[in-house]
Amino acid sequence: MTMTDAEFYRIYVFLKSRYGIDMDRKKEIVSGRLENYIRSKGWKNYTEYMNAVEQDHTGELEKKLVSLLTTNHTFFMREFEHFDFLRREVLPQLKQKEAAAKDLNIWCGASSSGEEPYMLAMLMMDFFGLEHDAWDTTILATDISTEVLKQAVQGVYAAERIETLPDTWKRRYFRRLSGGGQYQVTEELRNEVLFRQFNLMDPFPFRRKMHIVFLRNVMIYFDAATKQELIRKVYDFMKPGGYLFIGRTETIDRGKIPFEMIQPSIFRKKEGI
Repeated sequence: MTMTDAEFYRIYVFLKSRYGIDMDRKKEIVSGRLENYIRSKGWKNYTEYMNAVEQDHTGELEKKLVSLLTTNHTFFMREFEHFDFLRREVLPQLKQKEAAAKDLNIWCGASSSGEEPYMLAMLMMDFFGLEHDAWDTTILATDISTEVLKQAVQGVYAAERIETLPDTWKRRYFRRLSGGGQYQVTEELRNEVLFRQFNLMDPFPFRRKMHIVFLRNVMIYFDAATKQELIRKVYDFMKPGGYLFIGRTETIDRGKIPFEMIQPSIFRKKEGI
């Protein structure tokens, strides 16, 4: 099944205008990820498929398209130095600062299949210990893909997926499912994470500003202007003194947005701003 330039451009514009996803010069990737799915569903070409997507009022075909073209690659302990810095530097500061309210607003903006927000939840419970019940540290975890969010809500992972976790965390926060080979996040931990579908290009619906934002390895899909707009929105919805974590291979233009760089991929909104 050959994708014409016109068919590629149609898909490119659709994704860019609705989700900010920039697939420019990625025609082979787009066709490679869509071809088997399109064949299996009986469409004869990419034009027929996109006609169906645009005419589907349920939105399910559109969601499937986004899922097929975005990589949801993640794992427990990914870029662990971020979690280590959070535990050593950020949480002690915020615990002291928010001692009266005992309320931390935490957003994981690209939750994928759940490993990252569950890591954050385990870290919060571990850090606060016996005091945890007195604090509200619920993590808001969002993703554009409804398919990976279904996986995240279930919190079921193959044994090899949790191998890298500390033994104490595996024993406390996971239970082995019957039949072996799979583990599920405990109900206690699942209750610490609120999963929601959200398009980062939409207006932010948050009622409260964030103390901690994890927005890692998602801006690779955006062009410079879209990335700049997103980071500006994130900055505006962060509390003074709040911390932003991005992927280690990602960058932001601090000349246009006044984040203070703490170290590469970790930024702070200055106090009093």
